[in-house]
Amino acid sequence: MSNGKPHPRIALQLYTLRDPAKKDLNGTLKRARDIGFEFVQWSGMPELPAAEIRAALDAAGLKAIAGHDSVEKFEKDFDAAVAYWKTIGAKDVAPGGMMNDCKADLQAWLRGAARLDALGAKLNAADMRLSYHNHNFELEKFPDDPRPKLDILYEATSPKNLFCEFDTAWIHEGGADTVHYLRRYKDRCPVIHVKDVAKDSKPGKHKFCPLGKGVMHWDEIFAVSEEVGVEWYVYEQDNCDGDPFDSVRISYEFLQHSI
Repeated sequence: MSNGKPHPRIALQLYTLRDPAKKDLNGTLKRARDIGFEFVQWSGMPELPAAEIRAALDAAGLKAIAGHDSVEKFEKDFDAAVAYWKTIGAKDVAPGGMMNDCKADLQAWLRGAARLDALGAKLNAADMRLSYHNHNFELEKFPDDPRPKLDILYEATSPKNLFCEFDTAWIHEGGADTVHYLRRYKDRCPVIHVKDVAKDSKPGKHKFCPLGKGVMHWDEIFAVSEEVGVEWYVYEQDNCDGDPFDSVRISYEFLQHSI
């Protein structure tokens, strides 16, 4: 439970505030810090050199603990991509899904898994960690394999090379059990996205809401997360009714009193 001070294991996925950030990045970062968040995941923000990003975060009193980036960026110039994220300050990086040229069928998917495994091994040597951020489509299956795509991916990669940046809400929206996946991949989930699904969300028109206002069973999710070694709880909300800062504030207070 919180004592009112910033919680050292909760963070804000800045993608939640992508729209206000387009108009005023520095002001957006400052407002996030004023709400209480001290740590962030850098994603969906304006394209800037790493030094400028770090300066903006420092000026707002924020620290980046993770980021989203493409696998192709690392494959093109590994050293430059590593330097970029180390300048920003993030140890954990994750693509926002499988590479487009590795989605068509099972064999393509396995080629993607091999690329992720190889990149993760290189990042390990650079004192960084590679995770995979899921959406709901990874809970679907290929015609020639009975396993969900997400399980195929993790069974084809080393736990040391590819970690699980589980998006709790997208697992739910994919028809699976978030708690099951946390338990199944114990000690492989350093960073997870905590996101709530609105009660009036519909298939194909996914609607999200501030934490604690939707259908997710947070008491059980948080309890299991503690058991399986989750290090960071990163709040994210893909779409917001009204002012996104209101959702950020409600969710921050929920996390402060729930973890």
